[in-house]
Amino acid sequence: MSQWVLAFAIVNFDLDVGPVVCGVHPPLYLAPTEKENIAFSSFPDSLQFEQGSEVHSFRIQDLGTSQKRVVSDHGNSRPDSIDGYLYGYSHFSQRRDNTSKRGYQQTSLVLLSHLQYPALFTTLIMKLGPLVLTHGVPMLETACHNIAHWCSPSPGLTIELGFLGSVLHVELPMNADIQQLTETASFHEKFNPTLHVTKLSLALDLRWLTRPYQLLSSIAPLDPPPISIFEASLPHLWSIWECLILCEPILVFGSSPAATSQAVWWLRDLLRPIPLANDFRPYFTIHDKDHALLVNKLPPKSGLILGVTNPFFQKSCAHWPHVLSVGLKASPRRQGNTTIMAGPPPGWCTRTHRRYISKDRQVLKAIEKACHASVQDRIQASLDLRRHLSSRTNTMLVPLNRYLNTLIPSPTERTTVSGCRRLKPFSTVDFFSSLKANGSPLPFKSATKRREFYERWLKTPAFGLWLAQQEEVVHRTLQDKWAG
Repeated sequence: MSQWVLAFAIVNFDLDVGPVVCGVHPPLYLAPTEKENIAFSSFPDSLQFEQGSEVHSFRIQDLGTSQKRVVSDHGNSRPDSIDGYLYGYSHFSQRRDNTSKRGYQQTSLVLLSHLQYPALFTTLIMKLGPLVLTHGVPMLETACHNIAHWCSPSPGLTIELGFLGSVLHVELPMNADIQQLTETASFHEKFNPTLHVTKLSLALDLRWLTRPYQLLSSIAPLDPPPISIFEASLPHLWSIWECLILCEPILVFGSSPAATSQAVWWLRDLLRPIPLANDFRPYFTIHDKDHALLVNKLPPKSGLILGVTNPFFQKSCAHWPHVLSVGLKASPRRQGNTTIMAGPPPGWCTRTHRRYISKDRQVLKAIEKACHASVQDRIQASLDLRRHLSSRTNTMLVPLNRYLNTLIPSPTERTTVSGCRRLKPFSTVDFFSSLKANGSPLPFKSATKRREFYERWLKTPAFGLWLAQQEEVVHRTLQDKWAG
């Protein structure tokens, strides 16, 4: 089970100390700091509704590995993390309770994993959360039993997974930097987005009763359709994409953890296949142990994407260059004659960025039109927008890949003393000569803008990781070819 899910944590609200992890199933060692991080990250910052539930996700540091505490006091092994982080997928519920001084009963069920599979784990926790509320711990035991019988999560695997009476048809990515595409999904039939969406599929498509959910595990959830939460910023998505590629820090503000976590996962996905060279937090609170590290008076870390809901961040992050406000505007809360607005209004605000590349007005017109269409149309438009912006990411790399091809040694060349054949050194001067001679498929506003854009990207940490990745791929290929 731990290859997929480390454990489920139950979090309740304590009047004296706030959210508290009161149970972990199956037993798993969690450092006190991790428990506190999980507890506060699993609850919204403020009351959003009188009764109801919401699902969101978060990312916190995995301290179990750093402290070398991999064996719990219960004797259970805790696997090493993949990237140094724990991922939590939380089902938060709030119900009226007259026996409570606060008037509510607040509980979160959190799925903990080392895997970046937001679509898969959001589906699991969305299904399991209400059942645990109704039937208690036996449902957790059943869920754990189901997961324990799944096969190992091998890269690129497509498999049917049984879970609480449902069948999930799941495709896993080859790695965290490979984007899963609906056009190349390895299902036995064409990818159907309505079979990807848990709640929506129940309302829109009765085939969910007899057919498995189709899940591309690493993409952002499609409920609600992403274009809905980005609606106020649709004309600026091309600027937002450029900021992502150039490793610019972005503060993502929303009215709920559900909105910020979906938005941050969606933005993270657009970076693929460029390796992740920064930190991202789908939902971040002032109680997070990394708060002082990530939010201070210094310039924000390169490429940091922070999803927040607390209006406190509007002041403490006032010096950040870019703010993306998503989701529906929270209703004003009145205190006397004063109206307090919860955070910035929906939209995109940048202090420094000026776009280098022309937007696609035909795509923009289509997605703006879809915002007023049916749910199915909004889902499809969201997938079309994702495909368009992801295509830009791949197209941005075309001049670099073209130049790298000239660095591959010929069969007679040896590029190291040991005789190992590797890429020749990357020359910035030669790259820009190639760029000037051959251009770029992207619609840059001018040749000057094109050069400025690539000059900036070559200085980002993402370029260094990408180049190292390409060098390793070429090295392995040449070695295999040479050995053959």
